[in-house]
Amino acid sequence: MMDYEKIKAGVRLMLEGIGEDVNREGLLETPDRIARMCAEIYGGLYEDPAVHLKKQFTAEGNDMVVEKDITFYSTCEHHLLPFYGKAHIGYLPNGKVVGLSKLARTVDVFARRPQIQEKMTAQIAKALEESLSPKGVIVMLEAEHTCMTMRGIKKPGSKTVTLVTTGVFQDNAKLQERFLALVRQS
Repeated sequence: MMDYEKIKAGVRLMLEGIGEDVNREGLLETPDRIARMCAEIYGGLYEDPAVHLKKQFTAEGNDMVVEKDITFYSTCEHHLLPFYGKAHIGYLPNGKVVGLSKLARTVDVFARRPQIQEKMTAQIAKALEESLSPKGVIVMLEAEHTCMTMRGIKKPGSKTVTLVTTGVFQDNAKLQERFLALVRQS
């Protein structure tokens, strides 16, 4: 569980470490604000994605299901700076489908954790694979990392794309191309 007092103490120490006056009017409530913000942006640490994927519906003869352009915000575990972008999810059902909003909720569970994009992509695919037992899953994330755009190399607009495939998507270039074509459609 999240320890608000430790977070507040850590924020005070960081502010003092950069030479700020923690008793300055504008910073008095900052440690508390940051602790509450952490509960929001790191809340996925305490959520099980399988909960969102439990409710399933029978759908025989279904072709590929694609949910695209799912906006997410996450935090780079190396610099604790945001990365944000779009998730695109596809799967070939094996007799069962899940409500579309549940795919977006699954993305949010993993986005609301400090981590790396590569791991997040794999976690989403694994959660779908384990909960739905589909014929295959494909997950693509496109994100801008502020650890690259506002510091370090400073290359705004650059995007990182990660892709994970399972099952029938793994070695089937035609299925992968079809997914990518659907993602690119407006």
